[in-house]
Amino acid sequence: MTQTPGSTNPPSLRPDLAPKPRLGEAPRDGQPTLGMVSLGCPKALVDSERILTRLRAEGYGVSPDYSGADAVIVNTCGFLDSAKAESLEAIGEALKENGKVIVTGCLGAEPDYIREHHPRILAVTGPHQYEQVLDAVHAAVPPSPNPYVDLLPAAGVKLTPRHFSYLKISEGCNHKCKFCIIPDMRGKLASRPAHAVLREAEKLVDAGVRELLVISQDTSAYGLDRKYDVNPWKDGEVRSHIQDLSRELGKLAPADELWVRLHYVYPYPHVRELIPLMADPDNALLPYLDIPFQHAHPDVLRRMARPAAAAKTLDEINAWRATCPDITLRSTFIVGYPGETEAEFQHLLDWMDEAQLDRVGCFKYENVDGARSNDLPDHVPEEVKQERWERFMEKAQAISEAKLEAKVGQTMQVIVDDIDEDGIATCRTKADAPEIDGNLFIDEGTEGLQVGDLVTVEVDEAGEYDLWGVIAS
Repeated sequence: MTQTPGSTNPPSLRPDLAPKPRLGEAPRDGQPTLGMVSLGCPKALVDSERILTRLRAEGYGVSPDYSGADAVIVNTCGFLDSAKAESLEAIGEALKENGKVIVTGCLGAEPDYIREHHPRILAVTGPHQYEQVLDAVHAAVPPSPNPYVDLLPAAGVKLTPRHFSYLKISEGCNHKCKFCIIPDMRGKLASRPAHAVLREAEKLVDAGVRELLVISQDTSAYGLDRKYDVNPWKDGEVRSHIQDLSRELGKLAPADELWVRLHYVYPYPHVRELIPLMADPDNALLPYLDIPFQHAHPDVLRRMARPAAAAKTLDEINAWRATCPDITLRSTFIVGYPGETEAEFQHLLDWMDEAQLDRVGCFKYENVDGARSNDLPDHVPEEVKQERWERFMEKAQAISEAKLEAKVGQTMQVIVDDIDEDGIATCRTKADAPEIDGNLFIDEGTEGLQVGDLVTVEVDEAGEYDLWGVIAS
């Protein structure tokens, strides 16, 4: 078999990025139109979807390019200084190409910083400040709705492919990690009531979504701020708790017709209660946990102000695998954190050997304006960060390659993400989230496939990050 050249998931891919937004149908004649640039993580992409849904309901259209839009909204990211620079560049490009620009998102929490670089912008709002964005749009481009034509899709405006959707269950975070300023930008944990999340999920599934990607800043803490209140749902009740929510999401459709994937799950003790759900063949909750471990050495974790229980984490991982042998574990790590010694980094590599995580992303530490880690002593030189990143990724790649090689000969369900003009289908297994994990390619016999199909394949070849297979007879 000839392997498809080049994986779409190289090891340098930043794990904080959402898929590129997909804009919808062309606007009608005379319809006021807006451009949208959505940067950063999936949580920001959901914010963009909500903004466009509100605007679409008021009669606005969405333009796929700057020149055809009456104004442009730039939803910014402020996760790292490099992300801030990317946001400023996107604002500058929108100003150059269009001239009327409204800024929102995480970097919008620093309006003076933005206006210092781009004084011509029309307005700046912070993250999830939907009403203020609408006010700014109304001032720049008055609405002109046509109630006979401007019909809003039942699931709202989606910027992802039709077959998968992000489902945001909470805003904010109660952690005070020294390297992160997200709580300063997005505030403390604020969970949505369980029945509201489930209603949205049900609408998405009814509209044809085959995969729900559950996201938040801290998914395991969902409902803590609500004291795990009880909500009416169907003929019974459901707590605002990740265990109840996951169970009910997994019952929205048969397990062979729906995937439910959990992201950003901190390894709290109660996470172990989710694992039997993942092992239940009748529940659509995937055996997949995306857990931001960040590091493994207890001293580095303490300097990060993270829970320092790496040894217990290995015990938890072993317990999860004992209950659900098929579970996929994905995580992200930071190398070159201030004060990280060679011995601490080697400890991380040794931990990786023991943990044998399936999917791994890695950042080189960056200062972020306002983060407490900036003031820590003994910052690691850039060339040492790069060298450690390369060694870490070499380790992660070797583990990934061995794990994928062990899947050759297995039969598994995949979801079809794309079919190119040559008939090559790009798919994902249950072990692969969009954009951040690997792919499975089918390069023959794809004539009857459509994007969004869930099909059974036999794996016949493996690479460093991706698989190749044939449709099972």
